[in-house]
Order: sequence, then structure tokens, then C-alpha cells
Amino acid sequence: MSPVTSSLRIALVSLHTSPGAEPGSGDAGGMNVVVRHQAEAMAALGHQVEILTRRSSPEMPTTRRLSPGVTLRYLDAGPLRSVPKGDHEGFIDEFRVRASSLGPWDVIHSHHWFSGMAMLPLARELGVPHVQSFHSIAADEATPLSAGERPESGGRMAGEAWLARESDLIVAISAAEADTVVQRLGGSMDRIVVVPPGVDGGMFHPLAAADGPVAGANALGYAVVAGRLQPLKGLDLAIEALAAVPSELRPELVIAGDASADYDGYIDELTRLAARHGIADQVRFVGPCNRVKLAGLMRGARVVLVPSHSETFGLVALEAAASGVPVIAQGTGGLREAVIDGDTGLLIESRDPQDWADALTAVLSDHTLARRLSQAARRRAEEFDWPRSAAHLLEVYCALLPVPVCA
Repeated sequence: MSPVTSSLRIALVSLHTSPGAEPGSGDAGGMNVVVRHQAEAMAALGHQVEILTRRSSPEMPTTRRLSPGVTLRYLDAGPLRSVPKGDHEGFIDEFRVRASSLGPWDVIHSHHWFSGMAMLPLARELGVPHVQSFHSIAADEATPLSAGERPESGGRMAGEAWLARESDLIVAISAAEADTVVQRLGGSMDRIVVVPPGVDGGMFHPLAAADGPVAGANALGYAVVAGRLQPLKGLDLAIEALAAVPSELRPELVIAGDASADYDGYIDELTRLAARHGIADQVRFVGPCNRVKLAGLMRGARVVLVPSHSETFGLVALEAAASGVPVIAQGTGGLREAVIDGDTGLLIESRDPQDWADALTAVLSDHTLARRLSQAARRRAEEFDWPRSAAHLLEVYCALLPVPVCA
């Protein structure tokens, strides 16, 4: 691939969720983190980045400067309020019309299928390359959740397949996602590039003596689950596993995140589940956390759980690793790349709560094991950073651009 020899004008598109929102709130998740951090890292290298998203409140401005070189643009498409994720399929055409008055750009990079359906036709009109990232790929309702999240609206599965065939390049976050693009969507491996995410190792760092005592933890400490609260993330398994840990070892379970409009009432379901298992007083919901708060929460934890049915990578596992905290995760998809089983954490092949409880018990009771996992996790996390991720992404763009821009 060729080096970048001039400043690029880059459009990153996230139609249904703003990279300016706090991860864990509404539909803001790992994708938001990736888009924002890659944008800021590319801007730091001298490029101009615009992030396009839908305006979901009359209080939102039309533009917002996220950092030097990064502008977040809110486009009027659909009502000026938050709506269920699936409703955004109806805003695709209006979003495209609004975006057509912006630019010019050297490359358009769409994140999630809503964005791609809006921007691929526009990219063709403008004669600029279109890059697609999925971040999650829908699976048929008849398949288990381990196959992927459910299509939130009718056009998703066909839309994702069209984008995989027609986009100039697909950027996957893991080898597991790249394989899914080929096997499920009919994409061609020679038009797929894997660009791993990064992690801010300065913000997410191990607990140090200078940090002082961890606030809010009971005598046995706490475990953390973080992310959007929806069935795909497997919060029920985390609660049931905690209940099966011997009471003399059982930490508090801290759940960071919020349910989106599609899953209104999900937190109540989880609260009732904890009560049925007799651990309601040991499960605490802290809502969505900003990056600083999440980093502090993680480094004070004894273990981070990632019980998701499916993840294209599992950014939260990498953030836990950078925090020097052992990770126990489902052995599926991209989590196999985020966690090295037996080295930086433990991967569980089943969804039997007792298997998870046994792994939890091992980490909580064996301080030598916990320390070994923590130290190896931090070392591996140091191999991932956002400048490296952004530089790789810029090389991807250059492969699609003419020689005067990338020589």
C-alpha cells in the first residue's frame, strides 16, 4: 500500500448513532468508540475528517467540533427525537439527500448498514471510493444468537449482502468478521482488509497505589460487565454465573450501560432475574459511563465479564486488558482474537452458568492466576493503539485513491 502524501478529506458515516454520544447509552457501543478514535487519530496525522450522523434532538447543533481536524455534522433525517434502531431504515434516502450538499471528500467510509445504504449511491454519483464497515452482521431469526444480532428492520440482510458485493472495499475489525462477510454475505476476500481497533493505554491502565482505594466496592470487590444492555450481550448469563459462585468468594456485579429504545424494560427483566437468584443486593446498575469513568471502573475490578453471544471483536475485552484486569469471555467470533485463552484471559466454550462460575471462582480464589492473566493482558493490549489503527486505515484508503494523492 502507498503512503499518504497529502491531506485527505474523509467522510466517516454513522447514520443511526452519534460517535459523540457516550458508549453504552442508547445504541452507542464499540462502533462509536472505533469511529471517534480513528477519526481523531487520522486528524492528528494532518487529515480533515467529517463524521456524519442523524440529528435526533432539536437541541443538537448542526455541527460540533470534536477535536482539531474532526467535525461532527448532524443531518436532519427523520424526527428530531430518539427512535428505535430499526426505524432508521426509513431515513436512509433523506439522509443521502442531506449529505449530498456536503463535501467534497476523497473517500467515504460508512459504518453499519444504514450508513452504507445511504452513502454508496452517493459515492457513485460523486465518483469517490466507498468503504464499508459492518461492525455487526445480522443473522436470520431462526439461527441462535451466537450467529449474530437479529435484523432490526426488514431490509438489513439483503442490504448487507449488496454492500458486501458493491462497495469498493470492506474494512473488518477482525479475521472472524472478515470470514463472516465472505461466508454469509458473499463478499470477496480480495476486497476485505482487517484493521484492528486500538485502545488508549494512558486512559485504560492498571490500578496503581496512587489511585487510592476503589470506591463503592464491597469487601470482596466487584466484577464488571459493560456495553449496550440487550439480549445479544448475555447479561442474564453474567447474573446466573455470579449467583453460582460460592458466597464467600462472590463479588458485586457492576453493570455499566443502558438499554436502547428497542429493549425498553430489559433492565427490569435483569433485576427480576437477580432477585430470583437471591442476589439482587449484589447486582448494581450504574448506567452509561463516559470513557474516564469506565476506565476507573475497570481498573478497580477483579474481573471483567464479556458473556456476549456474538462479537465481531469485543473492544471492552481489549479495554479490560489494558486496565490489567483478567477477562472471562465467551469463546466466539472476534473474542477469540481479543482474548488469548489461558494467557490474557479465559474463554468459555459453553453458556452453562456453572462453567462460568467455575472460571470466576478460579480467578477470584487463585491470586497467582489472576496476577499472571492481568500482566499478560496489559502486555498484549500495548500492541494495540489508535495511531497504529488509523495509519493502517489510511493505507487502506490510499489503495483506492489516485497516485497524486497517494504516491
